[in-house]
Amino acid sequence: MNKVSIITVNYNQPEVTEEMLQSISWSTLISEIIVVDNGSSINQVPQWTTKYPKVTFIRSEENLGFAGGNNLGVSHSTGDYIFFVNNDTEFTENLVETLAEQLDKDPKIGMISPRINYYFDKLIVQYAGFTPMNYYTCQNRSIGKGEKHNVKQIAAVEPTGYVHGAAMMVRREAILKAGLMDEIFFLYYEEFDWCERIRKAGYKITICHQALIYHKESISVGKSSKLKEYYMNRNRLLFIRRNASSLQRNIFYGYFALLVAPRNIIRYLLSGRYEFVPVLWKAIKWNMRPLSSIKSI
Repeated sequence: MNKVSIITVNYNQPEVTEEMLQSISWSTLISEIIVVDNGSSINQVPQWTTKYPKVTFIRSEENLGFAGGNNLGVSHSTGDYIFFVNNDTEFTENLVETLAEQLDKDPKIGMISPRINYYFDKLIVQYAGFTPMNYYTCQNRSIGKGEKHNVKQIAAVEPTGYVHGAAMMVRREAILKAGLMDEIFFLYYEEFDWCERIRKAGYKITICHQALIYHKESISVGKSSKLKEYYMNRNRLLFIRRNASSLQRNIFYGYFALLVAPRNIIRYLLSGRYEFVPVLWKAIKWNMRPLSSIKSI
């Protein structure tokens, strides 16, 4: 029987992480639960080790970002399938079993996400799949977002443009072929980039609508912060540089320079968030370096 390793990353949210751990029902399918403490200001690992003896806790003294924290967890994992979940999620019954069953059935599925509903309004969908990326604008859409979901009308498993980083189960074999998440992204777009690489390695990217997880969205970085604004802009540019064709890249650069950047600046000024203007410029300036000079894993 294929085993599942569950990996989550904590950063200064001990209560949130504990709530997630308490929502997991142990089963013979789960080989381990790994919590990576990603350089939190207070080290909870000694206390957690006593409180949760069945869980493996790993402490990083620095914040490695989303990709780096999860990659550290992978290096300590043993499962055939690895279930990456945000610490601000709540498991539902048979979540792990339902996803693993789909990977068992189809060895060409490299990544699969469950349907994600909002924790604070559990009938409303956050994610029911992603549309493919428009490389000319670097835009896609989260299918079903904000709607109520009628699962009975949808196939159990179907292809999707991308999995969702808040909850994604990945076949270890696919990771060995495509590599780990690239830590250069640090935060945002890393799972999109990872999907592209795993798809190129010959695997399918899917969603399972019968598996459900709840997500307390935006607890980690806040709905509007300089950190989020910087990495969303920086990595949007980086994603296109790494994954689009020359024609697509050049059209996107014009689109970003003539529409996205001016629109964002106007939005910052109208909302009184003047500090976001230099953050946008910093994100653009970072991408002026050649890709060959940007260190990857």
